[in-house]
Amino acid sequence: MRQLIGYAVSGVILAAVAFAFAPRNPVPLAATQLQVDRVQVNALLINGPQLLAAGERGTLLSSLDSGRSWQAARVSAEREATLTGLIALSPEVLVAVGHDGWILRSDDSGNSWQESRYDAELGEPLLGVWSGDGQQVVAYGSYGKYLESSDAGQHWQARELPGDGAHFNGMDGDRQGRRMLVGEQGLVLRSDDGGATWQQLPAFYNGSLFGVVSLSGSHWLAYGMRGQVFRTEDFGERWQHVELDSAQPIYGHARLPGEAGVVLVGAGSQLVHLDAQGQLLDSTRRSGLGTLTSAVALNARHLLVAGERGVSQGPDSGLAAHVQ
Repeated sequence: MRQLIGYAVSGVILAAVAFAFAPRNPVPLAATQLQVDRVQVNALLINGPQLLAAGERGTLLSSLDSGRSWQAARVSAEREATLTGLIALSPEVLVAVGHDGWILRSDDSGNSWQESRYDAELGEPLLGVWSGDGQQVVAYGSYGKYLESSDAGQHWQARELPGDGAHFNGMDGDRQGRRMLVGEQGLVLRSDDGGATWQQLPAFYNGSLFGVVSLSGSHWLAYGMRGQVFRTEDFGERWQHVELDSAQPIYGHARLPGEAGVVLVGAGSQLVHLDAQGQLLDSTRRSGLGTLTSAVALNARHLLVAGERGVSQGPDSGLAAHVQ
């Protein structure tokens, strides 16, 4: 009898061990939803069917469903530094920049990122990144910081530009080799040879300019503090002030498809729609969005906006802010 009991106990133990190590298919757990309304987002990017966002504490997110849900990317170095700019050099190769001279590069469409530059000792923020051809890349920022890469963001060299060390806040260009770089104290630099040489334009505004956008041909737009917006029809030779009914600063923009113009976003949840020549079409405020820093056009009539309250799905729980 004792021998039978021993065999029975041994059988139970063997069965338990076999069960513990046997492969099985448990019911999958529900995916964790990232709270994208609880993080400061400074940059948005559309890369084909993919949306990407970058912001405080090294946040890098991606979405494949027009911003309804977001996934965090893998980053090789956990720096906790704020990220300020994003660019797609190709569908696979992306570059992000931020504080402490931090530059990250991805070659898998933003799923994972590798560090290509970091300078905590100097601690100067990079405020943006731009490329015209996907190979030559520039990163710019505080105290006249201007870095160039000729290998799609893998290696970087510093370059000195005019401006007496003023902060560089925004840059844009076109396919004809024209470039503009704007910054504090009304700084505007212009290049007509793809950035090989730069000319500092006479100041037409004594406050900080936060962004510039090439609209069409020689039509350009610059914007910044106290709701100041300026347009030019001759690549910066003459500037005209665009009157708004707001003194709130403007921090970002989104080009609309085709000839639909551009939308500016800023403090006070404001959205300003201008046509392809920089003429004001509409200016509105959307309650509850807080300070907006960036936007992307999902199509000709809908935006996704981001800022101090993360990525916004727009009013009335809709997908995105609506362009009138």
